[in-house]
Amino acid sequence: MKKVFSFVIALTLMLSILAACSGSDTASSGNDGDKSLVVGAKNFTEQFVLSKILAIYLKENGYEIEEKSNMASQVVRQALENKQVDLYWDYTGTSLVNYNKLDPISDSTKAYEKVKEVDRENGIIWLDQSNVNNTYTLMMREDHAKELGITSISDLAKYVNDNPGELKLGTDAEFATRPDGIKGVEKTYGFKFGSSNLKKMDVGLFYQALRDEQVDVATGFSTDSRIKAFNLVNLEDDMGFFPAYNAGITVHEEAFEEYPELEELLKPLAEKLDTDTMMDLNYRVDIDEESETEVARAWLVENGLIKE
Repeated sequence: MKKVFSFVIALTLMLSILAACSGSDTASSGNDGDKSLVVGAKNFTEQFVLSKILAIYLKENGYEIEEKSNMASQVVRQALENKQVDLYWDYTGTSLVNYNKLDPISDSTKAYEKVKEVDRENGIIWLDQSNVNNTYTLMMREDHAKELGITSISDLAKYVNDNPGELKLGTDAEFATRPDGIKGVEKTYGFKFGSSNLKKMDVGLFYQALRDEQVDVATGFSTDSRIKAFNLVNLEDDMGFFPAYNAGITVHEEAFEEYPELEELLKPLAEKLDTDTMMDLNYRVDIDEESETEVARAWLVENGLIKE
């Protein structure tokens, strides 16, 4: 009798454990069949806006979303590789140079094709890249550029060669000497500012220095909201020197295998975003002090991607 009683207890415990395991599996797969994803983001305005666009859009399309933002670039990349994050917006140039230790590529299409290839081996899928290219730029005050007839870096090179010593450039010490920085620009476009016309300053001070006429040209990042706020203009990189840093959604391969529909579902986001649009969205957050959520939702509604 004791043996039968012991057997019944053991059987009951075993069934309880199996039921618990079954319940755990159901929860991890997304609450009784619900679709769930973790969206990551880096730690600056543009990333906050892009991640909100992605998160809101997915929620509106039936996914349960957990958001993990405000991470350093290497941290969010590792989170993706470790499946702590399922997808997030990254930049082609960042993946090529920072993560994969490859040479930068200035052609956007070639950069995308290369990073798509190498990251596939890392278990990461790149969906369509957008026309948001947050690359390096040379900027001028809009009125000054118009006055001098400068719209491109080639125009700038000609002006500097014809008027040596007239224009001052604001940049940081590292970018002034890097082969993919000012030295490379000068070599590619065939001109020199000259060391006496370089004003070196901390990263981020370029925009104010240019606005306040402390310099005539400055380095920067092409989607920064201060370009619009301070009436600055990006000079066209007409010889394609600067590397491509196009934004695209990266997805861990296991999440992609579970939800292959993401490729078609997220296409409109890539198709409708570009550099000018991104600068405007950043401006609304940084300068107009709207929340990232308000800006993201308004953009999705304006583009007919979700309903009000």
